[in-house]
Order: sequence, then structure tokens, then C-alpha cells
Amino acid sequence: MERKNDNIEELEFIDFYEENNASVKSAYETDKNTQQNTEGLISQYDTTEQEPDNTDKFDIERAARRKKRLQEMKRRKKRQELIRRFFIPGAVILVICAFLAGVEIKKLFDKHETKKQNNVSDESANAEISTEENEQEKKKGNAIGYNHINIAGCFFGNAAAESIAAQLAYISSLRVQTLGGRNDLPLLSATADDLTQPLNDAVVSKNGVFIDIAEGRIMAQRDAGARISPASMTKILTILVAAEHITNPDDMVEITRDIADYSFSNECSVAGFEVGEKVSVRDLFYGTVLPSGADAALGLAIYVAGSQDAFVELMNQKLEEMGLSKTTHFTNCVGIYDDNHYSTAYDIGVILKAAYDNSFCREVLSAHRYTTAPTEQHPDGLDLSNLFLRRIEDRDTHGEVLCAKTGFVEEAGSCAASLGIGLDGKEYICVTVNSLNQWQCIKDQVALYQQLLPGEQSSD
Repeated sequence: MERKNDNIEELEFIDFYEENNASVKSAYETDKNTQQNTEGLISQYDTTEQEPDNTDKFDIERAARRKKRLQEMKRRKKRQELIRRFFIPGAVILVICAFLAGVEIKKLFDKHETKKQNNVSDESANAEISTEENEQEKKKGNAIGYNHINIAGCFFGNAAAESIAAQLAYISSLRVQTLGGRNDLPLLSATADDLTQPLNDAVVSKNGVFIDIAEGRIMAQRDAGARISPASMTKILTILVAAEHITNPDDMVEITRDIADYSFSNECSVAGFEVGEKVSVRDLFYGTVLPSGADAALGLAIYVAGSQDAFVELMNQKLEEMGLSKTTHFTNCVGIYDDNHYSTAYDIGVILKAAYDNSFCREVLSAHRYTTAPTEQHPDGLDLSNLFLRRIEDRDTHGEVLCAKTGFVEEAGSCAASLGIGLDGKEYICVTVNSLNQWQCIKDQVALYQQLLPGEQSSD
């Protein structure tokens, strides 16, 4: 703006100079004419050479000065234009780059802190709590908990908390081969009796079953033996069969174009792995369960058996071993609807209990969050969540829901299979099928836990 004002003042000065010089020039020319007249008279008598006219010389000099000033003004304007075009945008880009660099540095710092916290949590979760340690905690008057946390909101002196803690200590002490083998624990078997209840009216799901594992008793049911489409609850058996055939969870598997195309063409949910990405077997387990990723499930199937068809044969062999082949049959490892892909609410409960008895599968099914290892395609890894567990953990279920797997297809609506521990320290399985939506599915599960499990007794 200052440069622009300087230019205007220079032009006004030139115009002023020219206007004032007009009168000088007029007077000069009047004197000149008078002089010429006089010199004309003299020239008649004087033959000496006349001096040259200076008027043209004066105009030329003035035009040269004006041209020089205009050229200087153009140079200044050009410099200002260059500054406007390049310097200002460059400064803006520099500020943006600095901001983005700060954001990335903060992300790296946050990721480092998160991994540090996760490592601490993993170490405490893997630590065994002996009976002597529990007794010491009781003597100190601290809250009874698994890995030193409160259980189901119960504190020291509460019989429910003691029962839950004892049961969780037993579960933690199980020595089950996590990968590459099978355990010898008995399969779940439950029957209905005269005390078996119907599901209450608050439960919208068309099919459901609630089982007391220790008693082997069906506490409540609604068409629990009817044929259903299991949707992504299929993946419970997928990870169980994979766990029994895999020995190294750190092996790497490449996500192929066929895996991506299959998931896309069948409109499946995915974990988010990309074509060509090399993913660990461990990450495929979590990707199969938490986001219900078809890409992860197919990766496991191909790694174990070479193809999905060969892996499905292993799944059906497992069903036969479990005594479920008459009422359950699978055609894929993902849960895509097919007339020959079917099960029952009760059978899904049996499969869930078998997977729960495998410590590696139990770890995966009970994870609320998980971050995959960094890859070239995902330098920060993928953040995975079991939304069912995260949403139900704040609900009153008269205990704790330990693990779960959900599913959805149009033919089966929203469904879920969960295993929880009540305030009485006993384990229960809850399976609901064909609810209106995922939120109603959670409400159905909560309603069943509240209907069939005892609440906390008042200390009064």
C-alpha cells in the first residue's frame, strides 16, 4: 500500500511539474518570438550564424525523465507482484507443514505411551494369582479382584465377589494348549427341565437360549433348537479350528486380491487389511473377531488349509466331533447366508463354550480393543474394537460379560453369543438371534442376564 501511494505521489509531481512548466514555456516562447522579431530586423543587417533552437531539447529531456520514472514504477510493481505470488503462499505452506509435523510427532508420542501402557497391562494380565495372594488381599481389607481389580463392582466382604474371584482364579490356572492342539475338557451339554422359563417379553429376539454351564441346565429358551442362519457367529468356530491347527501366531500371511474381492463382492464387514499387506496370524485372529473381518477370517482359512473350501471341511469335521453335525453345517468360514449354512441357538452356545475353553481363543473373544502390528500399508497399525463388549460393559448384567461374538445377515437379524459370570461366581452362556438391530440385541442380552441371574443382595 505504501508503494502504491509513492507511485501516485510521483505521478502527481510529474503532472504538477508539467503544468507549471507550461506557463514557463509560454513565457519563454513569447520572449523567443520577440527575440526572433528583433533578430529578424537585425538579420537584415547582420549576416552572422544564428544559435540553435533549445525548445526541442527541453521536451526530449523531460520525456526521458518521465519515461525513466515510469520504468522505475513498473519495476517496483513487478517486485510487489512477485512477493504476492510466491512469498506469501510459501509462508503459508511453511506454517501448515510445521503444524502437520507437530501433529505427527504428537501421534508418535501418544502411540509410544499407549504401547507402554498395553505392555504393562499384558504383563499384569498374564501374572497368575495364587490362593495365598488372594488370602493376603482379604487380610489387608482390599477389594477382591482378578489381577487386583474389582469384580462386578463388588468389594471385600461380599460373598459374590469372593465367588467370582475364586472362579476366575480357576480359569486363569487352566493349562490349555493355546495353539496347535486340543484340550480334554468336556463339551457343554445342557437340557431343559420343569424350571426352564420362556424368555420374558422384554426380549425381542425370535430365538434364544440361556444356559447354566456348571449345572448343564437350560434356564430359559425360545425356539433354541430351531434352524437359524448363524451369520458371523460362525467365526467362533473359525478361530477355534484355526487355533487347533496353528503353532506359530507370529507367522506372516499376505492378503491377496482374491480375499479382497470375495469380501467386497459379498458385502462383508472387514478388518481393513489391504491387498499385498503382510499380516501376522495373531492379528488375523483379532481381526476375525473384534471387527468381524471377513478378510481376516479368509486369511486364516487359506493359511491353515490352503483354501476356504478345504478349511470348511475341517470346520464340519469339528462339528461332527462335537456331536453337532445333525443340526449345524457350514459352507463358508465367514457367515455369509446360504441355505446349507445353518445352526441353532443352542449349538452356537456349545461352540462358544468350546472356544472359551481354549485359552488363546478366550483371549481373543474377551478383548475389548486391539491394535495390530505396524505394516507398510498401516504404519500405525489398525485399531480394532469389540463394540458389543464395550457397550455392554456399562450395563447391569448381574455380573460380568467376559467374551462375546456378534453377527448380522438379513435372514437372521442382529444376533450375539456371550459368556458371562454371575455374582454367584457361576458361568452362563447367552445366545440371542434375530433381533431388530445391534442396540436391541444388546438390550435383549441384558434383559436375559437380569431375568435369570440373582442381583447383589443388600447388606442390610
